Amino acid sequence: MRKIKSLSTKNRQSSGGKFDIAFLGLVMTLLVVGLIMLFSASYSYAYTYYGNSFHFIIKQFIFAAVGVLVMFIVSRIDYHIYRKFAVPIYIIAIVLLIAVYGFPPIANVHRWITVGPIQFQPSEIGKFAIIVLFAHLISKNSSNMDRFSFIAILLGLLALVCGLVVFETHVSATVLILGIGIVMIYVGGLSKKLATIGVVLMGVLGVSGYFILTKFLGYASNRMTSWLDPWSDPVGAGYQTIQSLLAIGSGGVLGRGLGQSRLKHLWVPEPHNDFIFSIVCEELGLIGAMVIIIIFCALIWRGFVVAMRAKDKFGSLLALGLTFQVGLQVALNIMVVTNTIPNTGISLPFFSYGGTALIILLAEMGVVLSVSRSSSLEKT
Repeated sequence: MRKIKSLSTKNRQSSGGKFDIAFLGLVMTLLVVGLIMLFSASYSYAYTYYGNSFHFIIKQFIFAAVGVLVMFIVSRIDYHIYRKFAVPIYIIAIVLLIAVYGFPPIANVHRWITVGPIQFQPSEIGKFAIIVLFAHLISKNSSNMDRFSFIAILLGLLALVCGLVVFETHVSATVLILGIGIVMIYVGGLSKKLATIGVVLMGVLGVSGYFILTKFLGYASNRMTSWLDPWSDPVGAGYQTIQSLLAIGSGGVLGRGLGQSRLKHLWVPEPHNDFIFSIVCEELGLIGAMVIIIIFCALIWRGFVVAMRAKDKFGSLLALGLTFQVGLQVALNIMVVTNTIPNTGISLPFFSYGGTALIILLAEMGVVLSVSRSSSLEKT
């Protein structure tokens, strides 16, 4: 009887359970709204620089279609397979973060690897690698979460990725990866004593990192100045921030209307990328922007629900890490656009232009759906 029951369970798992419809619906809603806003924000810029108003939206639509297909395929894969490849994925990420310096710089920075028509940032792979590796190591060694030696190993693995990314002068990705790693360590069962030590250590590292970037690398000094006073250099470092704030303010409560933005007409630099949310605010107003933020919050909440319902700690940490990544990235982007924090150059998930990044994001959402599918099997 046990053998028959085991075979029955195996067959059910291979056929798959029902994934979280609410989570999928929120993902698709953000994707559709993101495509609409991308076209609205980009057509003037695309026509001016490429002679085709549909230059960005056609590419993004194709990538979105591929990404949705990838998401559904990934959602049918048992997420436990990532445990077997956790270490190789991490090693590949390290290799790619080093190899990026062998490719020509774009905008004077080494952040992208270009192979034929494919262009991607190794930091995107680094984020996924940390999430998978930490989910694997923490779930496997949950009894060691009160040991400094084990936590030191996790921090060392995290520091290696962050160190390579920060030397790309990619501060936003560094903050994002660091935040993901720290949160996963904390929710993984970190003791209060080590958590206190960690907070102090993070403060020291934060101050040290600031001085390294500003005093030795000379990277963030202009950004800090333009953050505190954008009008100190209105046609230079502060220009993008000023135009973003003007766009947000001109939208008012109800907005100018979809497609009616004025600042997207070559005032906000590259309005289809990091600062697309300012165009959202101008066209949809405060109410429209709040609705989009609420949808993002609902997605994050639903992802956490999937994490809490996961049948094992690995799945729980995996879903939580991927969901938190989206939430933190959204928060950082909106804070940059509203000048709450210095301009770090971070994209808005589902909205900003970037085909490879969108496919990776949708694939990660497929992993969350895979976790939810397995939890539904436990209920049946």
